Amino acid sequence: MFDPHSPAPFVLGALPFGSLVDRATSYALLDRFREAGGRHLDTANNYVQWEEGATGDESESFLAEWFRDRPGARDEMVVATKIGARSDPSRRGGFPADMEGLSRPAIRTAIEGSLRRLGTERVDLLYAHVMDPVTPLDETVAALAELVDEGRVGALGCSNHDLQTLSAAHRIAGDLGVPGYSAVQQRFTYLRPAPGTDFGVQQVADPELLGYLGDRPGCTALGYSPLLSGAYARRDRMPAAYRSADSEARLRAVDQVASEHGVSAVQVVLAWMLEREQPVVPVLGVSRIEQLDECLAAAALRLDAEQLTMLDRAGVALADA
Repeated sequence: MFDPHSPAPFVLGALPFGSLVDRATSYALLDRFREAGGRHLDTANNYVQWEEGATGDESESFLAEWFRDRPGARDEMVVATKIGARSDPSRRGGFPADMEGLSRPAIRTAIEGSLRRLGTERVDLLYAHVMDPVTPLDETVAALAELVDEGRVGALGCSNHDLQTLSAAHRIAGDLGVPGYSAVQQRFTYLRPAPGTDFGVQQVADPELLGYLGDRPGCTALGYSPLLSGAYARRDRMPAAYRSADSEARLRAVDQVASEHGVSAVQVVLAWMLEREQPVVPVLGVSRIEQLDECLAAAALRLDAEQLTMLDRAGVALADA
């Protein structure tokens, strides 16, 4: 499903398409990604429900519109969506207290909605979007596996799950003899957030989790927010969680490698994610064609062993001090 040797070995995030990014630009981005060989699109059943006047239907519905207007595109693309974090009007308290969750009834309702909005009979990859602290994990695992057995879902993944929950889900799936999570999508980038940073429901792919995935053949790690909303290009936009002496040292390493290759820091970060000892597939978030082209060009960048070692080790002494 994820081919690191493809012309465009990235996942294109569709979160803003048709809403935060206008229709014409969204079409152009999807068309360009397809032309470049990109084959994996990522959405969710709650994008972008937090925006004024939005419902959460926007991203999935827009992809369906693009599929209708681009014959053959649906069959070419791996379509991934997520369920579990959509607001449930019957609950109260605001996000995240009002999330639909991952009970069996919630999962059945959610997949019906996603398939309808996407205009398809099957999604290739379905993520459990966030952890559900209320529903027994064995209920969630069994209910998701039912969707695979019914042919409505090709494979299963989870996003924003901690290692304890992920490993327990894998154990339950093994005990039940049903499909388990084969893709794990977490927050991940080259810079390391300050210890103890609270990202709310978002979970960071830390070394322990990546090490666990590295020992599970066939289980792919994916990273969202890999470019920190443009902060590698505009350092003044660096989020507070990534402003540290450790980040400064790692940024110097990125800039050195970028200078050696005559490329951008963005391209070095993406290449590092793909070429590191434990690869993490970048989920791209872009809003302009030039941003997408810059990212796509990173697929051809090859970092040598010395550069990879320097990038991996940069800032370690500072981080451990």
